[in-house]
Amino acid sequence: MKSILKQAAVAVAALGFAAGALAQGFPSKPVQMVVPFTAGGPTDTVARSLAVAMGKHLGQSVVVENVGGAGGTVGAGRVKNAQPDGYSILLHHIGMSTAPTLYRKLAYNPQTDFETLGLVVDVPMTLIARSDFPAENFADFLKYVKANNTKLNLANAGIGAASHLCGLLFMSAIETDITTVPFKGTADVLNALLAKQVDFTCDQTTNTTSQIQAHVADKSKGVKVYGVTSAKRVATLPSVPTLQELGMKGFEVGVWHGAYAPKGTPKAAIDKLVAAMQAAVKDPEFVKRMTDLGAAIYTADKITPTAHAAHLKSEIERWAPIIKKAGAYAD
Repeated sequence: MKSILKQAAVAVAALGFAAGALAQGFPSKPVQMVVPFTAGGPTDTVARSLAVAMGKHLGQSVVVENVGGAGGTVGAGRVKNAQPDGYSILLHHIGMSTAPTLYRKLAYNPQTDFETLGLVVDVPMTLIARSDFPAENFADFLKYVKANNTKLNLANAGIGAASHLCGLLFMSAIETDITTVPFKGTADVLNALLAKQVDFTCDQTTNTTSQIQAHVADKSKGVKVYGVTSAKRVATLPSVPTLQELGMKGFEVGVWHGAYAPKGTPKAAIDKLVAAMQAAVKDPEFVKRMTDLGAAIYTADKITPTAHAAHLKSEIERWAPIIKKAGAYAD
């Protein structure tokens, strides 16, 4: 019996040594970065810029794969079940913190089924409407929405999407219910808004900045903007006030993005991925791309597993009561 136990212990130790040796040589092939949303959306935009910059530091390509569906839960589930070797990582946004409350049957626990790698960027949202929406300023917009709430529709990119969360918070803040229209992704929402098929939405500056600027140049094009959801004005949209400036105290929605690896990924691999992320956010091309889109890049002290885990926990606690109050659940 002792001999069998000794052999088992030796085998376990050998496996541990082999895993450690593999991690030390990491990466020896391309790394897959799963984005749990469709291509062309704001999270995809962040991911593709980050992947290029990380690849420079890792010496291997970081390949983005879009695995959309169910508010980001399908893609997250894919990474949760992936081999924990560092070659499969997830780039997700604020939805990682709202899924535990939104979904009654969530196939993973964001806090225990993943290794947090670090926060990347925080993207403000904009409150936008079709180009011919009657109101010209926020005060008139608010008055019009409250008077016509049964006739208007508020579009979003599906349950759990950032636009859905922002919409919930907006309706709660103004104490007015509005018919919501879910789409499969933010690109579909924006196209519907441009075609004047829906009335208004919340969407990230990474997706809306160019369309807002187009409307400034030609009132018949692009989208109207009424405010940004950040605590401070966005540098690329300096004339657009924050919703807090406009009287909506405490209304702040930043769509933070973070990276994850499957639980059990070797520390050596995690350390290299984190180092690559910290180098990537300083890459001039990445910085310019994010700045042009109004995204705020996190500082090095936030691009760590510990800081990311703490932020995830606090955000889960923040959104749970808002979602429960709205009664917004999905199976």
